[in-house]
Amino acid sequence: MHRLYSLKILWHGRQRFLPAVLAVAFSAVLIAVQFGVLLGTLAVTSRPIDHAQAQIWVGIRGVPSIELGHPIPEAWLFRVQAEPEIEDVEDYLYEFNYWHKPAGGSEHCCIIGTRLEQPALGTVSDLTPAMRTLLTEPGAVVVDETELERLGLRAGIGETAEVMGHKVRVVGLVHGFNSIWGPYVFCSMQTARTLLFQYRPDQTQYLLARCRRDADVPAVVERLRRKYPEMTVIAEHDFSIQTRLYWLTRTRVGLALGLTSVLALIVGLVITSQTLYAATAASLREFAVLRALGLPRWRIGALVLAQSFWIGLAGVAASLPMTLVLARLAGAIGAEVMLPAWLLAGTIIVTMTIALASGLLALRSLRLVEPANLLR
Repeated sequence: MHRLYSLKILWHGRQRFLPAVLAVAFSAVLIAVQFGVLLGTLAVTSRPIDHAQAQIWVGIRGVPSIELGHPIPEAWLFRVQAEPEIEDVEDYLYEFNYWHKPAGGSEHCCIIGTRLEQPALGTVSDLTPAMRTLLTEPGAVVVDETELERLGLRAGIGETAEVMGHKVRVVGLVHGFNSIWGPYVFCSMQTARTLLFQYRPDQTQYLLARCRRDADVPAVVERLRRKYPEMTVIAEHDFSIQTRLYWLTRTRVGLALGLTSVLALIVGLVITSQTLYAATAASLREFAVLRALGLPRWRIGALVLAQSFWIGLAGVAASLPMTLVLARLAGAIGAEVMLPAWLLAGTIIVTMTIALASGLLALRSLRLVEPANLLR
């Protein structure tokens, strides 16, 4: 009964309640998109980990993030290989260098050197078999299509450039590997060792391993940690999260994005609560009339909550298509916006909770006012 009556109130006062619906929609879009940008940016930092085939990463002791690794002895490979559960181990290079553009100028880039045989643990799954074959040529590299402008390239495939005096040729393009700090440059381990002169032949940056059974990974990681405390041994999923958290909490970019997301949440909540409170409080005269006519207080409370619920629901429904459109537009200009189901569900729950809470606050105002005063 109160739900039907609340809908009638909203419909007859739609011009008064429309700003509240739009405010709820705006705040939901603001929260979802800002946190989506944060998640998308953090996902970029761990993408080489997430798209590789390794289950275990081994690096220098205390390495907090993938880009902060240092040279380690390649002989550590035998330590990992000695574990009975290990099926395969290989070396992996990930280091920054300077890409010298064909027309002049340079760009900071990230060289990723891996083995290319199928299945190689460090090679990202986006490299096709044809690309892997082409990468066996000395100086052959693959880059992301969206990074061509930063690298001073036009068509991409077939063009040449230099990295620290060594000629490189683009033999393929991948998608979805844009980077925050510098374009990814994928190549073979041999090409990477040529470009990264700071690594001796007996050194690598990481060792990647895979177990025969997925269930053996935690036990192997724990055992290697106990045996060799000078090594960082970490499961792939944990290393991915650790890298993202490092960028979120230890870098200016991450801190700025995190602070912006928190501010977006606060602004969204304030807008939702204040606008809904005002819209609900504007109906206090009608509610006071109902109270003067003898309607129980609990029924009026249910009516207020129902009204707030419908306003919040309408705002959330309007926000979903707006959020998806903005995410697509952001993707078209190179900004990554991740909108997992849990983020959208969390946005809906937070928005609806604030909507109902705002209705309760408005109901408190009704209790403080005498119906006789409102009826004058």
